Amino acid sequence: LAAYHSTRVPQTAASRDTLPGPTISVMTESASIQLVHRYLDALVHHDWPVVRATLAPDVIRLGPYNDDYTDRDGYVEFLEATFAWMPDYAMEIARVWGSANRVCAELAETVTIDGRRLRTDEAIVFDVRDGHIARVQVFLRQSMTS
Repeated sequence: LAAYHSTRVPQTAASRDTLPGPTISVMTESASIQLVHRYLDALVHHDWPVVRATLAPDVIRLGPYNDDYTDRDGYVEFLEATFAWMPDYAMEIARVWGSANRVCAELAETVTIDGRRLRTDEAIVFDVRDGHIARVQVFLRQSMTS
């Protein structure tokens, strides 16, 4: 899915003599940002299998209208249903930045409703864990028509 490296958890002297410490997979900053770009691109293209592949099975999605989800299947079903009624959908990404375990995307989504274009600026915060998006939190500004 995405590039990551393994890091050993520090061990005490006693545990060093008995069992090796657990290995934790840690994404690099670049890999986490690429993962988020892959997710956003899949949304634009309605590529639901790729969206599903970027998300952890126990992903938590905190929506701006308390439309929250706590599993991948429910969240992807919500996205599919939402995108089905959004004609002429467009996404404009302003920037994506972050660290190995948290990425933020500033973007605008535009749809046509009642013959008018409606633009919503937003920020989405992604927590990344073990090569997948583990948490999505969406923050919106008031939508504007053109």
